[in-house]
Amino acid sequence: MRKIKLFIACSLDGFIARVDGGIDWLFTGDYGYKEFYDSIDTVLMGRKTYELALKLGETYKDKKAVVFTTKENLKKSSNIEFISDVISFTKKLKNLKGKDIWLVGGGEIVSLLLNNNLIDEMIIFMHPIILGKGIPLFKSIKKEIKLKLIGTHKFEDGLVKLYYKKLKY
Repeated sequence: MRKIKLFIACSLDGFIARVDGGIDWLFTGDYGYKEFYDSIDTVLMGRKTYELALKLGETYKDKKAVVFTTKENLKKSSNIEFISDVISFTKKLKNLKGKDIWLVGGGEIVSLLLNNNLIDEMIIFMHPIILGKGIPLFKSIKKEIKLKLIGTHKFEDGLVKLYYKKLKY
């Protein structure tokens, strides 16, 4: 079975973006991104993350991209699939043959998939900044989720990579 991996950055106080969606505070650099990107063949994201990716020029052309949304008038591309039934679709996707799956974001989709036991691993890049307010990484978790720390890495610029596997229960 394929794994769904959350690969995401957040502030020290757990925000993935400013209140207005701004991510100007994120460091730029590879931080293992290319290696991770090569290990997956599918990306999952919510509508707001998709719209931000488009603004940043990211199209994930060489991957299958799935956008979870109920909106109908979004900019379409040949590799993009728009899905409204998040849980049913994700369960089926995990059982298809292929490489692992990257959950890009955002906070609502992360919480929904965690609440339904569909995220297997989390690679979180903690930036050394406290935003005070913003869009939370874990917006509405409804239960306790136990994790096992697989590894950490501290970068010279103060960024810390935390790698967790979700424990089965």
